[in-house]
Amino acid sequence: MNIKNHRKVSGFSGNEIYCLEKLKFNAGQLCLGNSVLALGLFKGIGVGLSNLAGGEIQEITKLVHDGRKNAFARMMEEASSVAGGIGIAGVSFDLINHAGNLEFIALGSTVRQPNLTSSTALSFSTSANAQALYCQIDAGFTPHRFVFGNVAYSIGVGGNITGAFRGLKRGEVPQYTQIFDRTRHLALERIKTEAKAANANAVIGIETTIMPFLGTQEMIMTGTASHHPALNEYLNDPVTSDMTNEELWNLVNIGYLPIRLVMGVSVYSLGLASGIATSFKSLVGGQIDSLTELLYEAREKALERIERDAEACGADEVVGVKTRVYNLGGGLVEFMVIGTAVKKIPGITTLHDALPPQAIIQDRETFVDDTQGGNTALDKSRMASAKKTQKGPLSLIFTIIFVVFYIFLLWKKQH
Repeated sequence: MNIKNHRKVSGFSGNEIYCLEKLKFNAGQLCLGNSVLALGLFKGIGVGLSNLAGGEIQEITKLVHDGRKNAFARMMEEASSVAGGIGIAGVSFDLINHAGNLEFIALGSTVRQPNLTSSTALSFSTSANAQALYCQIDAGFTPHRFVFGNVAYSIGVGGNITGAFRGLKRGEVPQYTQIFDRTRHLALERIKTEAKAANANAVIGIETTIMPFLGTQEMIMTGTASHHPALNEYLNDPVTSDMTNEELWNLVNIGYLPIRLVMGVSVYSLGLASGIATSFKSLVGGQIDSLTELLYEAREKALERIERDAEACGADEVVGVKTRVYNLGGGLVEFMVIGTAVKKIPGITTLHDALPPQAIIQDRETFVDDTQGGNTALDKSRMASAKKTQKGPLSLIFTIIFVVFYIFLLWKKQH
């Protein structure tokens, strides 16, 4: 590959450059890696058949994982050629559809060591930008490697049929709950596996994204595999945390360390009888008791699950809990809660008593592109992704039928 150096071009902002200077680093050049892949017709048929059963769609999981891995490798190759580069920060992924061909993009900016003029092996890569990197290091974490875990999954026709009959009755639908809970934890297990390979005992700054992808739903987690001297007992089962790096610094400052990212999922159905009663109630107004109780019960079930996980890992409490609600259609609603279980550890604190303002100031966006609908459209598409998952298997079935019918017509014409 022909590597072009852009030594005067950096992705770091002014606040980030300030934080790098405080860490005795310099800002380096912006690096990019990409990989273009195609699903292919016959692989698409295989995906459609896999989609019928529900659960993970391994073909798509592997396709997306390989695309991102190849893009990341090319970015790292470019970063390794930078004189004085010792690491790369702010690593992020992007995905662009070029007329059916998928381009996976990895971006990051190198961190340089002052007075180092020759190219050396990079000692770390991280999803943290320079501000977050300052927080990580001051909290006692040494970054090792940017890591990610992903899973593509579908409810499937089998789940739809079974769930539909179960959905006639009010309450939790175990078939849906199991699929969502199992597959989403796969992404977490995979990011931990990458952390173990990097000899890290923690994955911090985890960001989770859920989006529709090729008729399925994909969940990807990205973060930084790191090492903290007080967490050596977790080398075989790395600590995971989705706290922001600023939150992490604050909790470490008062003696807490993250132990585990915990997730709770519950999928509930309003039920046919309750749905009819709710419709009549909606006409006259007032509180809808059946729906109120259902939604409360669903949230409680999800919260009970993360509390149980926190107790199992010996944590003191769960912080930064976020609730996500997805309308699956047909009277089905999924509740997902996610947070970080933390534990008080004697003698733990940060290197400094306070963070510099530059480490917590959020950079203001100075370029806004609304030609594609902006962030609002993107957010809406993600919120609707669970509902689109229901339609994925049916669209793939129709595609398979069309392809088989077309092949049959060609065969008949030739004979």
